[in-house]
Amino acid sequence: MMRCLRRRSRTICLSLAFITVFLHLLLALASLSIYQPPCDSPPSPNILRALARSSFAPTGLSGLADPPADTTQRDSSDVDASKDGKGRVGTAPASVEVAGSRGHHDNNGAEPLESGMSKLEALFDHPLYNTPGPAVLEDDWLLRVKPKVKAAEESSQMWSVSVSQESYEDVTWNSSSDSHPPWLRFHLGISRWQLYPHRDPNMEALTQQLATHRIVSAVQKSGGTQLKLVMSFPNYGQALFKPMKQERDDETNYNLYYFSDFERHNAEIAAFHLDRILGYRRVPPVVGRLLDLIKEIKDITTDRKLARTFFTSPVGNVCFYGQCSYYCSTEHAVCGRPGDLEASLAVMLPDLSLATRRSWRSPWRRSYSRSKLAKWETESDYCSKVKTTPPYDKGSRLLDFIDLVVLDFLMSNMDRHHYETFEKFGDNTVLLHLDNGRAFGRHSRDEPSILAPLEQCCRIRQTTWLRLRLLSLPQYRLSDVMRASLSQDPLHRAAPLLAEPHLAALDRRLRTVLVTVSRCQKQRSVDAGSDEVIFDDTAHLKDLLTPAG
Repeated sequence: MMRCLRRRSRTICLSLAFITVFLHLLLALASLSIYQPPCDSPPSPNILRALARSSFAPTGLSGLADPPADTTQRDSSDVDASKDGKGRVGTAPASVEVAGSRGHHDNNGAEPLESGMSKLEALFDHPLYNTPGPAVLEDDWLLRVKPKVKAAEESSQMWSVSVSQESYEDVTWNSSSDSHPPWLRFHLGISRWQLYPHRDPNMEALTQQLATHRIVSAVQKSGGTQLKLVMSFPNYGQALFKPMKQERDDETNYNLYYFSDFERHNAEIAAFHLDRILGYRRVPPVVGRLLDLIKEIKDITTDRKLARTFFTSPVGNVCFYGQCSYYCSTEHAVCGRPGDLEASLAVMLPDLSLATRRSWRSPWRRSYSRSKLAKWETESDYCSKVKTTPPYDKGSRLLDFIDLVVLDFLMSNMDRHHYETFEKFGDNTVLLHLDNGRAFGRHSRDEPSILAPLEQCCRIRQTTWLRLRLLSLPQYRLSDVMRASLSQDPLHRAAPLLAEPHLAALDRRLRTVLVTVSRCQKQRSVDAGSDEVIFDDTAHLKDLLTPAG
């Protein structure tokens, strides 16, 4: 009996072992039939083409002849960004990704500053930023140092100011530029074509003065709708002060008209950096600075009207509001935290007694009315009329104005009602890109009407077009070089001067500009006999680029 039980148990165990081995083999065979060894799929032709277009070799002007790949379709940036069910403004539309453009980014999608700085250096080293400009003749300089005067005449050449001399340094300047303070070197470097040269050796000293030098005087600047002060330094330099009124992340209220918007100190700073990145150099240098409202304004001002507007808020912050046309009241007061306030300081241009400026009404000026439209908004052939009106009927004035339009569209500045030029140069000079405080108000919506002059006239200079195309490439991406450039400002230590959505909006708007130009080119190819869209402004380089003989 026991023997029979043992045989039966052994048979059951062997059967179970066989079944187990069979099941394992069956599972292994099933796994092998399903599993496929991993392999990378070959890149699609579209990606290869995008990589080929993005691998730009900086060999000269001819390397950027064709439009970029991402400008063949119309950008959707002229519509509002998506909103959630509660009506809150959502994030800005995602930018089109170019193959090979994505590197190591932080959680916000921002590229590390080290990479951005290398892109910025590479951009400024590019031939498009280092080609010689038009020859600067003697009459092309705004100011010149007077020749040596006799000793008897030196007393009449002494510098004079209207405030106490005790706060100012002794004047020891002579005809040598080494003896001049940075602001004077800046004034003497202004020419018919630009406010300062590329790779200006004076720029570091000038921005350092704006950011750190002791302020000896602060008075209100007359005119304008919002508070502005003129700050003076011991070396007789002066800067235009605009205070912080909005947080970095704030967007302009959608219910406000463009003429009701506040001026932003970070917009003035960012406009200077963007203007330089575009290769214009027509915005005076601007630096951010943290000021002590008591020690650096109230205690030193000789402007009694300004001093009377200082008060302490209910939470103990120092506030003031000054006097101006609209936004100077206790309701629009500027307040410190508790006594420190961020501001932008822009170097002042030469006094009007030395270099008069002419103010020009913009042909595409807005109506500044809640109901009335301007002519350019209703007349389809408006640009043809502008082209027959001086000074837009000859020279480069229209091209210079389009440069300004591109700058305004990129930073969403709708408040360009006038522009200025130096009277000495007549009509043959670049425009001054002044007063940019209402820029960078909205990042989640673009304003296509700013581009109306470009769309209606279909005209842009070649160097501007090539630089815009360069900034659309991954290795020179506009948002990356802008982020890196702004990081050099002293206020960057507190917080980035432009929030990431504003930087993303720059790339989006740049694509819109490129698409607009491409659309103009297609239209002109249909309209036989029309002017070329891209004006060749490199004629002065042909003798330099063509080998002798």
